[in-house]
Amino acid sequence: MREFLTRCRFFFVYAGLFSLFINLLLLVSPLYIMQLFDRVLGSRSGATLLMLTLAAFGALAVLAVLEALRARLLVRAGLALDEIVSRPVLAELLRSAVSPKGSAQPYAMRDLATLRAFLSGRGIFAFFDAPWAPVFVALIYVFHPVFGMIATLGIVLLFALAIVEEKITQPHIEEARARGRESGAFAEQSARNAEVVYALGMIPAVAGRWRALNDRATAPQTRASNRTGVTLAATKFTRLLLQITMLATGAWLIIEQHVSPGIMIAATLILGRALSPVEMAISGWKAMIETRGAWARLRAMTEAMEARPAPMPLPPPEGRLEVERVVFARTPSRPILKGVSFELAVGESLGLIGPSAAGKSTLARIVMGIWAPVTGAVRLDGADIAEWERERLGRYVGYLPQDVELFSGTVAENIARLEDPQRCTEQIIAAARGAGVHDMILRLPEGYDTNIGPEGTVLSGGQRQRIGLARALFGEPRLVVLDEPNSNLDSEGEDALMQCMQRLKEERVTLIVITHRPSILVNIDRMLVLREGRAEMFGARQEVMARLRGALPAVGAARPQAIG
Repeated sequence: MREFLTRCRFFFVYAGLFSLFINLLLLVSPLYIMQLFDRVLGSRSGATLLMLTLAAFGALAVLAVLEALRARLLVRAGLALDEIVSRPVLAELLRSAVSPKGSAQPYAMRDLATLRAFLSGRGIFAFFDAPWAPVFVALIYVFHPVFGMIATLGIVLLFALAIVEEKITQPHIEEARARGRESGAFAEQSARNAEVVYALGMIPAVAGRWRALNDRATAPQTRASNRTGVTLAATKFTRLLLQITMLATGAWLIIEQHVSPGIMIAATLILGRALSPVEMAISGWKAMIETRGAWARLRAMTEAMEARPAPMPLPPPEGRLEVERVVFARTPSRPILKGVSFELAVGESLGLIGPSAAGKSTLARIVMGIWAPVTGAVRLDGADIAEWERERLGRYVGYLPQDVELFSGTVAENIARLEDPQRCTEQIIAAARGAGVHDMILRLPEGYDTNIGPEGTVLSGGQRQRIGLARALFGEPRLVVLDEPNSNLDSEGEDALMQCMQRLKEERVTLIVITHRPSILVNIDRMLVLREGRAEMFGARQEVMARLRGALPAVGAARPQAIG
């Protein structure tokens, strides 16, 4: 955010400079009317009227040009905000989203949109125009001190109303926003599970749950809106009352021959101009509160990003993996992994098996550096996986999660990890051939250019899984982790998977395969059996399989062995 303020300072400086001339030119109408009443009507001079009118037209044309330029500058500031802040904010949002606790800033992009809309809207004009209100009040004092006192009283009353509105509405607005996010998250979750909701007849229950959550959000919003309505009514009443008071006072001063009719009308118009930014701020108070909150959240988020030191670039890894006494827990009382350790040499493969909820997928995420262990470490070529820059590490690792989700776009774009397919065609085809999915892709309606739709809905579960495998093999991976890679595959797909695993072995790629079907582990070097978060067995595949079949005596909770 500091970079945005630094790089876009000139936008705001020039907007402020234009605001100076804009507010000076806003005096054209009051001064024109004053001259009209005091000079033209008294002298009955047509030439004076013509010259005054032409001068007023020219000044108003300049005013219109400056207004347009100021608006364009602030729109450019909103675009610059997107350019500078959106990418790191999205990266931080994705980084925090993979945390076991979920994203700490789930609505960061919405906050960014709120800021951009405020910069591009009319609400920000109040900030540039409000500093000139004292200048207008001082000018009114020049006309007559009584006029100035009325204007000062009006400014104070409107500012007091603005402060009162913030005090009585902000808590309700914050509560409504928090509860609105909760109802929105439930609606998004329901949409993701639409098939289950429809198939199991859960629509009334889901609708009822959402309605209850939405009612909780609308109640504080209604209270805030009601109080805002009262404040706006009071503001409008105060403004109209001030105008009538100014006119009445002006009429009395004219009767007493202290001012002219032109001065009375000019002072009333200038008072309206002085009150305008305050009234505009009150009418857009809700938007300003939301913008202020969005700015504070984004600033805290970006400061936390800047506080993290950038990792030093490391050389390309070879694939040696060390897992050292890894402990992981979502809550301190219930650890999921309990001191898991093992080593894999370059090019070795590991089959990870065990009952459901044993911690297999959790271990896969920790090996990939997605989750950080509570204690222990995962080292790739001796370096802690957390010390790697994620974009650089991504070139040398492959990951197929248990639940495969693809992006909207073409098959080629998904395999290329959303890079430009035209720049890496050979790597895309190599990854597809390595995964044994090249022929299947060619049978699609448009081959590699087939658009798979949102989340890959055009494809079957098995096709998505095989394309996800090709995505894992894209580039030059030295470590590949496959979590249940055959869960949706038919016999043809499973044969292709086993051939892929054999090719990875020949290319000396370190491989970890998690599966409930040991049939695909025939060429695996090592096996690790997890049970209740502990490494129950670890060793050569033949030895572990023999123990599992009961050919060797049970070893209980055997201590994992280190492999050189």
